[in-house]
Amino acid sequence: MSIKRHIPNTVTALNLLTGIIGILTVAGGNYRSGLYFILIAAVFDFLDGFLARILGVHSEIGKQLDSLADMVTFGVLPALILQQFLAASWPEGGYWTYIPFLIGIFSAFRLAKFNIDTRQSDQFIGLPTPANALFMASWPFLVAASPETLAEVLGHPFLLIGIALLFSYLLVAEIPLIALKFKDFGWRQNAFRYAIIALSIPALLIGQAAGFPFIILSYIGLSVAANLRHERKQG
Repeated sequence: MSIKRHIPNTVTALNLLTGIIGILTVAGGNYRSGLYFILIAAVFDFLDGFLARILGVHSEIGKQLDSLADMVTFGVLPALILQQFLAASWPEGGYWTYIPFLIGIFSAFRLAKFNIDTRQSDQFIGLPTPANALFMASWPFLVAASPETLAEVLGHPFLLIGIALLFSYLLVAEIPLIALKFKDFGWRQNAFRYAIIALSIPALLIGQAAGFPFIILSYIGLSVAANLRHERKQG
């Protein structure tokens, strides 16, 4: 039995384990720590696919296991982070504070669609779950880093509910989004990819964890701009 064919799935299992520990930590009241677990899981999520490619050990079970792990780390965990943040901001919210759990449900639909959608080899259709997870997990950091007046707006329960509803839709929306896959390094074909990278570096250097929401919003905006440019060319 070849050991190397089990290596990517072992890394995927570490992704899953990271998500489970993150859920337990966030459920214990430390919702800001969830971002760190998502970042660690994202590294494992990258490595399992990378190792599968270089070892030449792609498998159907690996594909399905990857989606199941992502459902936990990039679906359930970010939903719980936003739910806990909303509940802390709105103690009297009752059942309304459960609305962020929609993120977990729509993440499941997003991952299921990705597994059967052949259009997503060069681009994404709908917001990728890791990007959505980073946005949700970093939002409390943005609120904490903002001036008091702005923090009241960014942390308002109605805005948090609106974010949960909007991003649940974006997960399954028929909107083409840029995939950061470089077939070559030419400027014309990759201008929007380079723009995303150029905006991300200062956002992280200046805002650190609080910079992730800006990066994800820029990613969505630049993807829409790329689509509009493509449509004009086609027209």
